[in-house]
Amino acid sequence: MGVSAKQERSKLRVAKIIEAAHQILLTKNTEDITISNLAIYSDLKRTSTYKFFANPDDVKELLVQRYIQECSQNFLQTDNQDIYDDLSKATEESVIRIFNFFSSNIGAQKLILQNTVSPPVQSETLHQLASQIISYIETNIKLPAMFNKEGVFLVMVQIIISILSLNIKENGELNQIGKSEAHRASYAYLLSCIAQKD
Repeated sequence: MGVSAKQERSKLRVAKIIEAAHQILLTKNTEDITISNLAIYSDLKRTSTYKFFANPDDVKELLVQRYIQECSQNFLQTDNQDIYDDLSKATEESVIRIFNFFSSNIGAQKLILQNTVSPPVQSETLHQLASQIISYIETNIKLPAMFNKEGVFLVMVQIIISILSLNIKENGELNQIGKSEAHRASYAYLLSCIAQKD
């Protein structure tokens, strides 16, 4: 990734370019995130945009990180404070929180779910969301010991996002089928990881 912003002014410009990419996605598509459009939407010169980003994929990568971070924050700030003593219900609530974030964020849908993300979502980016799910579920339930719990929940997040992506590609929108399938698959995966430990 070609971002080099150390000074405060440079960091503000980078943030402005990332926000410009988000604004483009509200009305246009991922292929419209070009250096030329970013310069227009950020009200910066094209040369300034190139100074921080060699190509649009670098901008998309940072925007993906922003969306996943927002999803993680949204996961914690949900209104539903119900406590579930059942792994299936706690898993379902985790899926619902992720589903609701993507349902209400058209930019995240377009960049992460509707397209084959190039570059792909990095696993480091998903670790924060996986950690939120572990924390939430363990607040509700004492999880049995499992090998590489962080890795298990990282894969769970990838399963949920993959199924929601398939749902939106097949139906043109997120719907109950995608939410139900994401719950079924992620819960089955968790059970298989717990069973392997025994």
